[in-house]
Amino acid sequence: MALPALVRPRRAAPVLVCRKCLKRSDDPKEIRKAIKHALKSHDSPGHGAGEKPARIVMTSCFGLCPKRAVAVTGGVRAARGEYVLVSAAKDVPSALALLRDDPNRPG
Repeated sequence: MALPALVRPRRAAPVLVCRKCLKRSDDPKEIRKAIKHALKSHDSPGHGAGEKPARIVMTSCFGLCPKRAVAVTGGVRAARGEYVLVSAAKDVPSALALLRDDPNRPG
């Protein structure tokens, strides 16, 4: 039997979006489109040299169920159980910056 191996992908950690929240939001298509656009832009946080952009993963309910907002998480924030609430497409870049910002990382 082969030993387990640790693999590091060339892609940034995925961004997890609550499918139920997105469906109930005021403008689901625009919010999803804004997230996708922000992740593909080369100046997005966490998008280093030679690294592919993160993917959007639609998930089941996180159990937060905010009114008129979408629960989004990913990376270190997901491991800590922290979520960002996005209510409009214009809020997406700052929300993704919050997800990528790790207060415990030096520098």
